[in-house]
Amino acid sequence: MKNTFRIVSILEGISYILLLFIAVPIKYFGHDESYVKMLGMPHGLLFVAYLFLAYMLKGELKWDNTTFRNILLASIIPFGTFYVDKKYLRS
Repeated sequence: MKNTFRIVSILEGISYILLLFIAVPIKYFGHDESYVKMLGMPHGLLFVAYLFLAYMLKGELKWDNTTFRNILLASIIPFGTFYVDKKYLRS
């Protein structure tokens, strides 16, 4: 399950970056909402999967509450999931 979490973590991070730095500026400066609509649902699903898998791995990887909180907070910070991969998931 750790490898699945790593994949979801990276995909969630990529989708978040694409949404924030490409789709949203196009929406507001280019007046085209299609990219936000196209990227929003996959990002939302990946976000929920990230949270669910983090919760499932908490006991298996023996994360304390501070570590778990940091992993959850990383999902709402741009590039945060890449930090989680580097610090907590690579063996």
